Amino acid sequence: MKDIRNYDLTPHNTFGIKASCSRFVEFGSVDELRDVIAGLTKADDPLLVLGGGSNLLLTADYPGTVLHSAIRGVVPSDDGDSVLVRVGSGEDWDGFVGTCVANGWYGAENLSLIPGEVGASAVQNIGAYGVEAKDLIYEVEAVSLADGSLERFNNADCEYAYRHSRFKGEWAGRYVITHVTYRLGKQFRPHLDYGNIRAELQKRGIVVPTAGQLRQVVIDIRNAKLPDPKVTGNAGSFFMNPVVDRQCYDGLAALYPGMPHYTVDSNHEKIPAGWLIEQCGWKGKALGRAGVHGRQALVLVNLGGASGLDVVRLCETIRHDVNEKFGIMLKPEVNIR
Repeated sequence: MKDIRNYDLTPHNTFGIKASCSRFVEFGSVDELRDVIAGLTKADDPLLVLGGGSNLLLTADYPGTVLHSAIRGVVPSDDGDSVLVRVGSGEDWDGFVGTCVANGWYGAENLSLIPGEVGASAVQNIGAYGVEAKDLIYEVEAVSLADGSLERFNNADCEYAYRHSRFKGEWAGRYVITHVTYRLGKQFRPHLDYGNIRAELQKRGIVVPTAGQLRQVVIDIRNAKLPDPKVTGNAGSFFMNPVVDRQCYDGLAALYPGMPHYTVDSNHEKIPAGWLIEQCGWKGKALGRAGVHGRQALVLVNLGGASGLDVVRLCETIRHDVNEKFGIMLKPEVNIR
């Protein structure tokens, strides 16, 4: 177990914001986590459970204690037509997806190259290219911060929605996730009709892709349009794509023919936030040391030396402009602290 005072969090947030915390505790097992919880005092408040820091924007030094999981392990078990795979919350998400593809456990391919750790997938309900973590999650194991008890939650218990779960809502600050079990298929059934996946496969002369080919295409697409956080600080998609009702969508579609959209249900459409931001002229522009990525307007970047407050100022300016032009108030996907 690692327990360090006045710890530098700069390597633990992909925005590369310089900040520290009063105490940093990294646990490698459920028992270690329980010991930590048993010893917490008021001096540790407020608590922050940190994964890979890929969905975090720090606006100041963190005054409390940061908990980080180093629980590892990928353990499969046969379940008839599917495979149940129990994974430690501290495992790298993309590494896990690669393991799934290599072992013939199917369903996570479209979620390739999403940064972060496994535990965060169950909190944030990560998603990309038509697939969400909720489509795969079978069970979540978590330890209560109140009394150290171990609890298990099935998929329905978590009440997953777009980039949301009870861990992010009413359960925020109540649990620390230790393991996530995913139900994955033994038969490969690719999801190809979201974004430009099918077009990219066609460019490569691939009609019926393997799971490995699909994973590589997703990786290549993401690399082509998203900045590497090791080079340019960012947290990926900064805003959630807004879901609007039919009346709002019809009004905007009449004003902006060809506006991209994805049908959610008979009464709702999802509009890409990146398109809205680009229409407001922000793509490739900057406000001080914080900017909007030149290839993907949904991504805010640290141009070097930006503070968390610099990024917040850019975020709020963009939200204002989008609301003024489209009547839509964007919601940040990133956890702002």
